[in-house]
Formats: sequence, C-alpha cells, structure tokens
Amino acid sequence: MKTLLKIFFALIVQSSLYSCIEDGIDTSPSAQPEFSVDTLKMGVVFTDQPTPTSRFMVYNRHDKVISISNISLRSGERYFRLNVDGFSGTYFQNVEIRPKDSIYVFVEATLRPNGVPELTDFNDVLDFTTNGVTKSVVLNATGQDVERLRGLRVESDMRLDATYPYQVYDSLVVAPGATLTIGEGASLHFHDKSFMRVEGTLITEGTPERPVSMAGDRTGNVVGDISFDLMSSQWEGLFFATGSSGSRLSHTVVRNTNYGVVADSLSQATFVNCRLRNSAAYALYGRYADLTLIGCEIAEAAEGAMSLTGGKAAVDNCTFANYYLFVYPRGPVVQLYHFNSKNDNESKMPYLEASFNNCIVYGLGTDLSAGDLTDSAVYFRRCLLKSEGKVDDNFIDCLWASDPLYNTVRNDYLFDYRLMDGSPALGAAKPELIPADAAVDFYGTPRGTTPNLGAYQAQKPAAEED
Repeated sequence: MKTLLKIFFALIVQSSLYSCIEDGIDTSPSAQPEFSVDTLKMGVVFTDQPTPTSRFMVYNRHDKVISISNISLRSGERYFRLNVDGFSGTYFQNVEIRPKDSIYVFVEATLRPNGVPELTDFNDVLDFTTNGVTKSVVLNATGQDVERLRGLRVESDMRLDATYPYQVYDSLVVAPGATLTIGEGASLHFHDKSFMRVEGTLITEGTPERPVSMAGDRTGNVVGDISFDLMSSQWEGLFFATGSSGSRLSHTVVRNTNYGVVADSLSQATFVNCRLRNSAAYALYGRYADLTLIGCEIAEAAEGAMSLTGGKAAVDNCTFANYYLFVYPRGPVVQLYHFNSKNDNESKMPYLEASFNNCIVYGLGTDLSAGDLTDSAVYFRRCLLKSEGKVDDNFIDCLWASDPLYNTVRNDYLFDYRLMDGSPALGAAKPELIPADAAVDFYGTPRGTTPNLGAYQAQKPAAEED
C-alpha cells in the first residue's frame, strides 16, 4: 500500500510539473526571440571544403518560456549545416528557451566551386517561427575558388600567376636547376604541416599594389577578436636549401610559420620590400648564408626577429621589431653569432660579415645579442637602437636608446611598424647609404630627399587610425 501511495504521489507531482511548464509557455504573438546578429557573416572561404564554424545566439528576453515551433533553412541548396542547442540537422521543431535565457546556433558550410576567379556570395535564410510569427537571420559566406597543389616538385622552370589563389598541401619544392616565378598579386595558402623548400631559384614579382602573399590557409577568428592571421605555426615555413642561389623576393609577405624563413649553408637570396613575420621560432634565420635585405620588415617571432650565424648579410633600411603576441620573446630582437674569435662556434666556417645601414632595431626585450663586435666585420651605420651605447668602429653615427614610435598596440592586436608623428626616425636616414632598390618602400612611397630610418617611408593614413 505504501509503495502504491508513493507511485501515486510521484505521478501527481510529475503531472503538476508538466502542467506548470506548459502553463509557463508564452503563446502571445508578441513573445518573439531576439538574435545576436541580423546577418551571420562567415567571411571569405575556399570552395569545396568545410568552413570554420560560426555561431550566433538566440535570446528569450521574456518572463515565460517561449517555444520556437519551427527552425529551418529557406532554400533547398543545403550549403549550410546547423547545430541548434546541441542538436545537428536542417529542420528543428518545438525548441524551447527558458525565461531570460538563450541558446547557441552553430553554422558551417561547404560552398560549391564558382568556376570563376571572382569571389561569389552564397546566402541562405534561417527562419524561426514562434507563435505564428516568422523572424529570420541571413547566413552569408563568400566563396573563393582555389587551385590545390599537393606535394608539387618543380623540376623545370614554372610560373604561378594570380588568377586563382593556391592552397598548398604537404610541400612545394623547387628542384636544383629549376626556377619558380610567382607573379604579382599571387597568394599561396599553406595547409597545416606543409612547407616550401627552394633547392633551385625562387623569384617573386610582387608590387606595392599587388604584393605576393605566403600564409596559412585558416580563415576567421581563433577566439574573440584574435584572427588566424595573428597565429603562428600554421605551416612550417620557407626554406632555402644548401646551394640554392639567385633567389629574389620582391614585395612579398611571409607569415604564420612555425620556423619562419630559413636560409641554410651556402644559400643565397635577396629580399626587397618584404615582410617576414609571425613565426614560432625566428622570422628569419640565416646560417652561413649570403643574404641581402632591402626595405624589409622582420618581426613578430617567439625566439627573436632575426638570427645570423656566420655568412654574409647586407641590410639596408630594414625594421627589426618584436612584439610577439603569445609569449614574451625568448631572445633579443637581432641575434648575431660566429662573428669573431671571441664568438667562435668552432665550426671552422668564415665569420659573419654584415652591414646594417639606416635600420631600426627595437622591440620587447633587448635589441642585440650580447657580444663585443670589436675585430669583427659587423657594422651598424646610422641605425636606431634600443640599447645605450657609443660610437666606435662598429657602431657609426647611431641613434641610441631611442623609441621609434611604431604604430603598434600589442594589447589591441595591432602590429603596424610605420612611424607615428614625432618619431626620431622620421627623416633621419642618410641618403648616401640608400641603395637603388630602396628608392620606394613596401607601400610604394618614395623615400625622397629626407628618408626615414627603417623599412617605411609611408606613415599610417588617417583613415586607418584606431
């Protein structure tokens, strides 16, 4: 008898609860959900592959439960895939939201190839019907067709133009004796763990209006306002193998790497108005290589912006900076090794010969690695340095302990190394030290008769001020 009474009591309580919940549903046509967005913009994504997941929120601002009787995509194309409150599908019924509560809607898409180089918008409408009233959120993604390269080895001269972007899987290798030319405006997007190795010659033909880009293939934001464009370690990097020669990169951006740009023993390469940045190691690492750097930005790397061991380096009007976002840089901005007998690494290779003219070396931590450059062939001429120092045979007419006033705000994820008004680097360069290839900067601004120190003559336009 006691057991029956307990069962009877439980059924009464359960029935009452159901009745309370049912009574708590607001059935008025005015009881409608609200949305965190009117249009969910998923950005530009490559066609024929899944997009990153985007999301928005659906709110119940009312004092009672609302029941959304139907959630569905308006078109039958099915580019977009949904997850509503933890359930996947394309059609949902009777989705309840408690008073003053909310649910998430997650959206992914796979867009069909466009068949044209131009970007193509893909739209659908997600309808929410509640108490006989339908409200909607527009879903928008922009599709970009892409040419996919898988394990490509360039055995003879080859050219990549800018008609379509390239997505590189596994590797892109330029064999000895072959030249790969990358046309102005071309962009290469490297998948996770992929890399580019130059055993022959690499030529990039970027211009101020249409630079060449080498970056990871992730789009959108990692979390919050942090975009994948700020993330290193998306691909391995650009490697110049032993014996590669004749490479010349112009107006080229290399970013998002694990190891940066690496120039190995006896390799030779020239970089003109390039931006090498955002690496989990060094942005540029040279080991007994022959490097020419003109008008380049070398920045944002966990180990240090640049490391040179032995070899040769001619460096003119370059900016070396490091405000790497995710860890405090582990070493000085510029690191120099194997440059004299006191700095000998016992490799029996020739000591470093390097000239730095009209450069800026400034960032978090120290600017230069420890070491006395006396009796070395390493010279800094008319450079702005973070550290205190004095004129000697290796440091000639330099600006010491000076802040260049970059347009950089690390906490706001802004990394712009053009100079602000009042910078001591403005107009401070020696014109006679500027090579012909440095006549204009990355943005195409002429250096003129009062050139700045560092990579940039251009200042940040007022329209870009944050």
